[in-house]
Amino acid sequence: MSTAGGRYQLGLMLGAVGVVYGDIGTSPLYALRECFHGIYAIEPTRANIFGVLSLIFWSLVIIVSVKYLIFVMRANNNGEGGILALLALAFPERAAAGRKLWWIALGVFGAGLLYGDGMITPAITTLSAIEGLEVATKLFKPYIVPITVGVIIGLFSFQRIGTGRVGLMFGPVMLIWFLTLAALGIKGIILAPEVFTAFNPAYGIEFFVHNGWRGFVVLGAVFLVVTGTEALYADMGHFGIRPIRRVWFMMVLPALFLNYLGQGALLLNNPMAAENPFYRLAPEWAIYPLVVLATMAAVIASQALISGAYSLTMQAIQLGYFPRLIISHTSHAERGQIYMPQVNWMLMLACVGLVLGFQSSSNLAAAYGIAVSLTMAITTVLFYFAARRLWAWSIWRAGLGCAFFLSVELAFLGANMVKIGHGGWFPIVVGIGVFTLMSTWKTGRRILREKLAAGSLPYNLFLEDVRKHSPQRVSGTAVFMAGNPEGVPLALLHNLKHNKVLHQRVVILTILTREIPSVTNAERVKVERLQEGFYRVIGYYGFMEEPNVPELLRRCEADGLSFREEETTFFLSRETIIPTKRPGMALWRERLFATMSRNAQHATSFFRLPANRVVELGMQVEL
Repeated sequence: MSTAGGRYQLGLMLGAVGVVYGDIGTSPLYALRECFHGIYAIEPTRANIFGVLSLIFWSLVIIVSVKYLIFVMRANNNGEGGILALLALAFPERAAAGRKLWWIALGVFGAGLLYGDGMITPAITTLSAIEGLEVATKLFKPYIVPITVGVIIGLFSFQRIGTGRVGLMFGPVMLIWFLTLAALGIKGIILAPEVFTAFNPAYGIEFFVHNGWRGFVVLGAVFLVVTGTEALYADMGHFGIRPIRRVWFMMVLPALFLNYLGQGALLLNNPMAAENPFYRLAPEWAIYPLVVLATMAAVIASQALISGAYSLTMQAIQLGYFPRLIISHTSHAERGQIYMPQVNWMLMLACVGLVLGFQSSSNLAAAYGIAVSLTMAITTVLFYFAARRLWAWSIWRAGLGCAFFLSVELAFLGANMVKIGHGGWFPIVVGIGVFTLMSTWKTGRRILREKLAAGSLPYNLFLEDVRKHSPQRVSGTAVFMAGNPEGVPLALLHNLKHNKVLHQRVVILTILTREIPSVTNAERVKVERLQEGFYRVIGYYGFMEEPNVPELLRRCEADGLSFREEETTFFLSRETIIPTKRPGMALWRERLFATMSRNAQHATSFFRLPANRVVELGMQVEL
């Protein structure tokens, strides 16, 4: 590898430390504590400490190292990861029929659950970091929640100006964080070096034998060490597989386990430290600097999930699961640097509400885990179908591997289910709510397309009619946006019916989203010359791209079709949805779809059309 290539890889690795591992890297703040001090805590005896440490180690190895970093990340959609990208790989839209629709619905539900995770993570990580002030002095206890709320509001308020410059700090700060985790862990291990024997899986087995049901329930707290793994998969496109894998095995995994071992060694010597073993590892003089560093790490972990929520929402919009929302670009250089105000403020209100409602990270930990464990199980199911389709794995090969991972994840899910009454219902409700919105929008758009297609004319019949009747032609170019590339758009039919004129040149423009992250420039646009001055233009975009119609039309010059903005008029149809009791969707879902449609971002803004060159033609459509 050249010197320049080596520096580039090191840069990617440093960036991955900051963005990819922010969430899982802050788990030591609360994970081990919840095993011995939470709602379902067990006594910090020697056998229990060794058993929990063994479970933590093998959870990190099986779930993160083997499942995600070795297997799941192989299933990347042109380099992009995440549950929606995996869903597109497992079930391309052309294969979405019959029973496969149930698996697609399961994948969409998993995407909905990630929003619940995105709401809880900033709240629990920030709150657990600020709680370190209580270790220094109990005088801070009344101010923990207000300080946390202030940090969260500041974090979300900062989003609109972009995270590009701050992102440069993420890697170095998290590098210091992981080195601090390792140093604190080593300090604790010196107290009881025998904790290294916790690598032996026999301790984990003995833990279940001796503790029975209580030991199984503790799995819900052990699971907190792997939260953030789905975000790791979703962020794969930013850095690539190799840097993410290297950083995990060379730094993150050793630092995490050293810290967990150090906390365990501390508990062996002082079981009373279970109240907050992470901060108890630090010398008294280091508490305040450690709180500052932990808060910065928590903010970075939160930032990664906030950015992930933006990316997930943009994917959902482009794949047809969400209505158009406002997307602002905060960087001219980086396509992924975006800001979505509706998503941002929804997440902020949810995070603030969670902090005010639960009051402590221990209470929040009781709500944390269900959504993530269920999403992981769904990812395993989707990976089975993706492996069968992409690499032609046999049923036995794909089935046995996925069955092993699924058995571990279902055990975690079962242990987390006991948390439902203590707040675990929240991420499930969020997941069901988001799933309802996504499925309603997807189904509603399909029904609407079918309704509009029924009132459309084939091109050949329309062009034959134009040739026979020769309507009045006016100078300039008319661009009609059409969702269906096969039929004549209703806006064109309405314009001809009511205005009795056609422009000298008429372009039927359709934007299609492919189930890949991005489309090459060579495949961006297809131009077809029809008769009577008509052209059919199809623009192709990936699910990680945003349509830009003016830029797309400039690309048509290579095919002999040039545009002058001052001579071009864009015609859009604006449908008003009328809910009815006709077959289709339930009436309440049709009303929900109509509300979502009314509040969607205007097509003019979404497609970046020049506002002063747009004409809208309204129509009512009964569902």
